[in-house]
Amino acid sequence: MFAIAGLVIFLAFLHSRENKIPIGRSVLDATANISAGSSDHGQKLLSSLALSEPLVFQPGVPKPSGTAYSRVIVLPCLKEDEVAWIKEEIPNVEIAVYVVSDSTTPLHPPKNKGHEVMVYLTYIIDNYAHLPDITIFMHAHRWTHHNNDFLDNDAVQMISKLSNDHVIREGYFNMRCRWDPGCPEWLNPANLQASLEKQEEVVLSKCWRELFPLDPLPRFLAQACCAQFALSKERILSIPLSRFVFYRNWILLTPLSDYMSGRIWEYSWQYIFKGGHSNCPAEHICYCDGFGICFGGEAQYKAFLQLQNQIEPLETELSILKAREKSDKKASQQRMMNNSASMPFSVLYLHLDGQIQAMKKELRSRTVDALERGQDARQRAEECGRSWEQEDGL
Repeated sequence: MFAIAGLVIFLAFLHSRENKIPIGRSVLDATANISAGSSDHGQKLLSSLALSEPLVFQPGVPKPSGTAYSRVIVLPCLKEDEVAWIKEEIPNVEIAVYVVSDSTTPLHPPKNKGHEVMVYLTYIIDNYAHLPDITIFMHAHRWTHHNNDFLDNDAVQMISKLSNDHVIREGYFNMRCRWDPGCPEWLNPANLQASLEKQEEVVLSKCWRELFPLDPLPRFLAQACCAQFALSKERILSIPLSRFVFYRNWILLTPLSDYMSGRIWEYSWQYIFKGGHSNCPAEHICYCDGFGICFGGEAQYKAFLQLQNQIEPLETELSILKAREKSDKKASQQRMMNNSASMPFSVLYLHLDGQIQAMKKELRSRTVDALERGQDARQRAEECGRSWEQEDGL
């Protein structure tokens, strides 16, 4: 019942905007009737409103090699957040910093609700008529676990190495490459059992009917976390402005909390901007085409990860060894004096440390090779399985 009411308002809003007329009292009356249990008026009105054509997204075409792109970084933050790093480290890119907790600042959302979603939608709405070629939506912290580990979890490196051409081709690019958490399947709208890890899952089906009343409920939603992505101008403009207004109004009006209303969107952006419930590209392709870190293929990428994963248990063993030795020097001296088969501390320490350092050296070497390989446009295209022409950029 309430989903139909929401649909009536949504369609009326689209209809009124397209025809430049105000929403009539009949729409509000119809909504009231639906909410009260009488949907005849609402159904008639619904059938009389023109439905927008389904959105069809086409791959973008990058500019000729060497051509500059305009960029804007959209950054939501709290008043107390330290965001000077972005202007210091990336001085040549326009930055839109929205302070969500201070309405006196030049840029702020209409309400501090929905976490970053409110800011992202507000920027699009306010700048729809004069967007840059590429808009990058990021969080306020420079170093954080949800940034890409191959780029030292550093937002500056992510932004600096982000491929403009890749964003244009894709339209929407989730800037986190690691699947965990979020892929290959994450939110199940049919699951009504509360989960601490996925608190939004139990309300997803209801929210979906409110946000996408004409679309069937998907079996699952999936993409890598954590709501940091880049959009091309063309992709944003392929969606009517009225829809973004509708989405933002939903956040403003929903009884869901600040946290929960934002969480609903973390795994919905791919549906908005790519039209699919799942967006889980292969990790090695994301790194290669998105950031120019090309290991040579999926097998080489997995071999790198395998070597990387071998270091942690060795480091743990080394830490335990050092802690034990520090707490029991007498036992250490005893071990060094006896003739048992156990390895003396100093020898074992050097053995483990040597293994770790050798592995890290090999990882650094492979990373350097991957970065060099990523600067070759042809190799980059071949590794990612796309065609390449001489005049193509990265």
